[in-house]
Amino acid sequence: MTKITDPELRGKLIDHLSQFVTEPRRARLEEVLSNRTRHITVVLEDLYQTQNISAVMRTCDCYGIQDAYIVENRNTFEVHKDISMGADKWLTLHQYPHAEHNMKQCIDDLHAKGYTVVATLPDEKKTTIQDLPIDRKTAFLFGTELTGLSDEAVRHADCNALIPMYGFTESFNISNSAAIILSNFSERLRRTEGLEWHLSEEERAEVYFDWLQKSVRDPEAIIRHYLATHP
Repeated sequence: MTKITDPELRGKLIDHLSQFVTEPRRARLEEVLSNRTRHITVVLEDLYQTQNISAVMRTCDCYGIQDAYIVENRNTFEVHKDISMGADKWLTLHQYPHAEHNMKQCIDDLHAKGYTVVATLPDEKKTTIQDLPIDRKTAFLFGTELTGLSDEAVRHADCNALIPMYGFTESFNISNSAAIILSNFSERLRRTEGLEWHLSEEERAEVYFDWLQKSVRDPEAIIRHYLATHP
C-alpha cells in the first residue's frame, strides 16, 4: 500500500479514492473506523500454529483493536486465511523479524508509545486482568504455544497478569486467552465515561487511507495518475 505522510495530500487522495468506492462501502468503513482503538494492543511472540495467529487477528478485528505486533524468531509469521477471514487485512501489523533482542526492541517501541506492557502468565501476586487499570494504554504479550513467553519478554514487561481459572486445567490456549482478555478490556474501556480511547484524527486519516486502497482495484495506478495530473 502507498504511504503518504503529508496530511494535506493524503486528504486529497482520500477524497479521490472515495469516488471509486460505493456509498454503502464508505459508510461501513467509517462505521468500523469509529470503533477502532489503539488503547489496547497485542504482541505475539514466535507463534508457530497459523490457526492460533489467525484466530487472534480475527479477535483483534472483532473487538476494534487496530494494531498487532508480531515478533518472529524460530517461526515466520503466516496467516491461515480460512480462519482469519481476512481480518488481518484491516489491521496495522508491526513485524519484528528474527534478530538479537527483537523482543526487547518491540517492548521499547511500545513504551515509547506510552503503553504499559503486560505479560500474560501466572505470577505469585495473582494479579488478574480485572485488576489492571483501564485508563492506561495496555499491550498484552502472548508467548509460544509450548513454552510461553521468553525470559526476555517477561524481564522487560511492566507486570504479569493472569486470567482467573477454577478448573483442573492450568491454562487456556493462546487464541482463547487473547479473546478473553480483549473482550474484557474492550467492554471496560467502552463503558468508562471520559476515557478517550478512539483513534486521533491523524490516525483515523492514516487508517482510512489504507482501507480505501484495500477497497479498490489497482489503487497504486489510481494514485499515480492523480499525482501525475495534480502536480
